Amino acid sequence: MRAVMQRAMLAVILTYASIGAACGTTEPASVDGLRRVVGTDLIGARGATTEDQRKIDRTAVGICAAAIWTKTECERHGEGR
Repeated sequence: MRAVMQRAMLAVILTYASIGAACGTTEPASVDGLRRVVGTDLIGARGATTEDQRKIDRTAVGICAAAIWTKTECERHGEGR
């Protein structure tokens, strides 16, 4: 009798855990906002040319403007001044 009660209790716990997990899921977030902030300039940039450095700088400007990096991090890149 005790084994039956333990199985029943386990079934109840697993049911509630499954319901909680299903209700707590969300759909994946869109990356469109992040793409607008960070941009796509870094694609293909290797840091070897002046144009590559401009691409890196444009990306840093967007990240600093959106306050994704801290003020100190932006200052280290030269964008916080």
